[in-house]
Amino acid sequence: MRGRTFYLAIVFVWVLSLLPASASAQDDNLVLVLSAQGPLTPAMAEYLDRGLAQAARENAELVIFQLDTPGGAIDLMNRMVQSIRASAIPVVVYIAPRGAMAGSAGTVITLAGHVAAMAPETAIGAASPVGMQGEDLGETIETKTVEILKATVRSLAEGRGDEAIALAEAAIEEAKAATAVEAHEVGLIDIIAENLDDLLIQLDGRSVETISGVQQLRTVGVLLEDMPQSFIEQALQALTNPNIVFLLLTVGVQAILIEISSPGGWVAGFIGVICLALGTYGLGVLPVNWVGLIFIITAFVLFILEIKATTHGALAAAGVASFVVGALVLFNSPGTPSFQRVSIPLVVSAGIATSAIFMFILTFAIRAQRRPRAVGAESLIGRIGIVRKTLDPMGSVLVGGELWSAESEDDGREIHEGTRVEIMSVNGLRINVREVPKKSN
Repeated sequence: MRGRTFYLAIVFVWVLSLLPASASAQDDNLVLVLSAQGPLTPAMAEYLDRGLAQAARENAELVIFQLDTPGGAIDLMNRMVQSIRASAIPVVVYIAPRGAMAGSAGTVITLAGHVAAMAPETAIGAASPVGMQGEDLGETIETKTVEILKATVRSLAEGRGDEAIALAEAAIEEAKAATAVEAHEVGLIDIIAENLDDLLIQLDGRSVETISGVQQLRTVGVLLEDMPQSFIEQALQALTNPNIVFLLLTVGVQAILIEISSPGGWVAGFIGVICLALGTYGLGVLPVNWVGLIFIITAFVLFILEIKATTHGALAAAGVASFVVGALVLFNSPGTPSFQRVSIPLVVSAGIATSAIFMFILTFAIRAQRRPRAVGAESLIGRIGIVRKTLDPMGSVLVGGELWSAESEDDGREIHEGTRVEIMSVNGLRINVREVPKKSN
């Protein structure tokens, strides 16, 4: 009895020792940190939505959305702005680290935050709208788009002062950009913070208004929790890199050609389909000029013609030129932002490699088609055999380890045993042969 009481006492003390730690963990306010870098993509918008949903489930104190973007499509911008403004959890949009920017659509997303913050040596602005291919919009469409965006930033910057609203409108109408200090001076942003710790110190005690009402932030002693992008989100985000998209398309086409030239396998075809699918997704996200595909298709037609016709490389050279021009038109049309342009040395190198591989594959395939059949009776034609029973004119010949009934085609002349003969034709189970002339000494 005494032993049982002793063990119960130990368990009771152990449970009590856990209670303060549990209470302390519950007393800690959670701050969820999201980090997004690169142009706006559907994957980035999904990442933000997922983070806001997790913050709501965990009843977080606030969400810090660390942003570094040159901008992106207006529809994605609107989606992210709506997600932030609909969040009951306060969202701090923090342009960081040093050297980061919130360009173009990133400016509007920053203003959508319940608190807007920037790290030193960062920039915001240059939000003039452009077309899907990076080109200037028509006068009427541009006027409408600019006015809509100006109205959006006016509503988001409401309460920040006239100077802040003027700077936000100038960022859209005149593509004006501002440093962190300049934006803070006019009230376009709320905080300049060296890092996350500095940001949390400055946020403590600040009142913000969300859809659930006014909230006072408590950010001293909070528990920071990073929520990284998932593997799928990272992969889809990488498809905003035109160099990666270009390589995926090139590898995909090559893999499909290999599969066509040697059917029966599945690895090359599987890789080709996956690469082309990912590349097509990237083309749908990036501002591309689809006219470039015409030049790329023309390039492959020229490669095929080079195999069919003897031009001593002229068509192949034209194919390389067409491939390079097509890729540059596809990705590097006038007006396309520099961060969405493909590397010219990469395109030229890939064009030369593609033409070489493509011509090798086609040459190999054509030679395989022209090669005599290696199986069946027809494979005997042209082979050399040894007479085992004199042909007069009928006899037998040993060919490839098999004994065949044979008939001489040498005008009925006898062909003696041991003589080398060439198979001229196959007629059912009998072969017709002709004596191989002996070499003169």
